[in-house]
Amino acid sequence: MAVVAVAGGFLLGFLDFVWIRFMPSAVAHLGNSSAVWAVAAFWYGYRARAWRVAAGGAAVGLVVAVPSYYLAATLVQDDDLAVIGQPSSLLWMAFGVLAGVVFGVAGAWARTDGWRQVVGAAAPGAVLFAEAALLAGRVGDPSYGTEPAWQAALDVALGVLVVVLAVAPWRRRLQALAAAVPLAVVGVAAFVVAGFG
Repeated sequence: MAVVAVAGGFLLGFLDFVWIRFMPSAVAHLGNSSAVWAVAAFWYGYRARAWRVAAGGAAVGLVVAVPSYYLAATLVQDDDLAVIGQPSSLLWMAFGVLAGVVFGVAGAWARTDGWRQVVGAAAPGAVLFAEAALLAGRVGDPSYGTEPAWQAALDVALGVLVVVLAVAPWRRRLQALAAAVPLAVVGVAAFVVAGFG
């Protein structure tokens, strides 16, 4: 799982930049999405099962993804590689540790039962719903055009999909989707406090 964490983190960061650079703008935002990185940490935890392995591996993966992202930027558009050591990059790595632990554990919980399963399976949907709420707040702002509405709708659809894929049967899926709504409110507050709102 350690190899998967490092290799997965490298691929996440590198492909994330490539996605942003070459995909149409309506879906390119997924490459620049903190929620998508959190979902990646969740899936690592889901595969790891043991919560300690999930927390550590997901955090490592997200930390590795940051310099990998900037390496891709250097190779694709000649950005300065020195940005890896800048305070903003270190802050992203710190966020990676936090998100990796939270969503890695959530992924492991989604493989258990009881309330932990519901909360764990709700977490990736909640973070996508939270990001969708922030995007929806930009609708009507002339500097963003109509794209935030499409991006928010895409985030909501992905949030539902990831919960449906993470847990069964349908009763648990519906419980997780219901739990994702209040968790999304917490997520919006966390995004705002972190400066993403």
